[in-house]
Amino acid sequence: MDLTRKLEILADAAKYDASCASSGAARKDSRDGKGIGSTGGMGICHSYTPDGRCVSLLKVLLTNACLYDCHYCINRRSSNVQRARFTPEEVVQLTLDFYKRNYIEGLFLSSGIVRSADHTMEQVIEVARQLREVHHFRGYIHLKTIPEASQALIDKAGRYADRISINIELPSQQSLDRLAPEKNLTNTKQAMHGIRQRIDESLEAKKAARQIVNRPRVKAPAFATGQSTQMIVGADDSSDALVLHRADELYREVRLRRVYYSGFSPIPEPSVLLPIKPPPLMREHRLYQADWLLRFYGFDVDELLPKEEPNLDLDLDPKLAWALRYRAVFPVDINRASQELLWRIPGLGTVNVARILAARRWSRLTLADLQRMRVNLKKVMPFILAADHRPRIALLESTNLRQHFLPGPRQLELNFNAPPPTKPADAAMALSGQI
Repeated sequence: MDLTRKLEILADAAKYDASCASSGAARKDSRDGKGIGSTGGMGICHSYTPDGRCVSLLKVLLTNACLYDCHYCINRRSSNVQRARFTPEEVVQLTLDFYKRNYIEGLFLSSGIVRSADHTMEQVIEVARQLREVHHFRGYIHLKTIPEASQALIDKAGRYADRISINIELPSQQSLDRLAPEKNLTNTKQAMHGIRQRIDESLEAKKAARQIVNRPRVKAPAFATGQSTQMIVGADDSSDALVLHRADELYREVRLRRVYYSGFSPIPEPSVLLPIKPPPLMREHRLYQADWLLRFYGFDVDELLPKEEPNLDLDLDPKLAWALRYRAVFPVDINRASQELLWRIPGLGTVNVARILAARRWSRLTLADLQRMRVNLKKVMPFILAADHRPRIALLESTNLRQHFLPGPRQLELNFNAPPPTKPADAAMALSGQI
């Protein structure tokens, strides 16, 4: 099989992994005349997929052959797909060729599991080692590690990669037992804890070096700067509350940079254990919004999703749904409230809250001031007090307040094309009314 066909197969097989963003990585460049590639400065170009997504990483699998039989994975052992496999040298050459053509700024490399977890991990590490040590590649490298691999190999991967990640896939061991029987949640969490420990040790070593020398020479990080994970949404019956509780636990315990929520996508020849239809795309969007509230707005999972409502409202964003549930907190005086309380007002983000805190030191803010800050007045007005505004209490206490924020009715398009021909049996059922 030629290299082009391998790339076509293995790049397509990697598209289901969403956890490949490069934000937060340490900046490295080759402006000193040594090395190839960069993660910042001039010369970084991006390619765009037909649907408009910006792709700046060569995202491939080392191989799509796999010993595991995860029912939601198109590359599972029992899947009837064409298999391909790169050698480490082929991935290295592809990465360098694509970079020199300004197609990419780095590499995202994952793999199916062949022979054993350790053998696969060694092959993935060999790609990163050759890029760093042989070709002096200083672009971004993200390696997908395997939790069943030895900790020593995961530590070695972290020395070459800017970021490493382990996909937790499903939020509970019960779901893994049903859909991915070879995977173990405890092993995955242990591997994540080991990565966090190495990251912390690297940060402490850098702090110690800065205390000795005021401005040390910038060097490649001794270990990856962070880790991320991915959870599949909609492949099992896990509620949004369970998904977010697991994400919140990982943020607190292993300091993940990011949890990616990937809506389950039906695959060819699916397992009978999988749902027929994918979840609504809005569910994935709402999970990202709730995740943002947990990380940056001081919310708790139990606040956003009480026991009686374990799933997010698809019609309203999570902060607005929370505000409608806890109306006794409002209205909030924007000229007096604390930062934490301002964060909880629907329609106010962290940037606008910072602007409000700075501006109110000089004068009492009005609706015109908020409008100049480009605040969505329709969204915030029922929940705030301003110098020239006091909301109608009847509106805030109204049972119809939810309708105030829902999108208005939309005219559906009419199809004037001729209807498809009906079968005689269908026509008979339509006339008789018998189904």
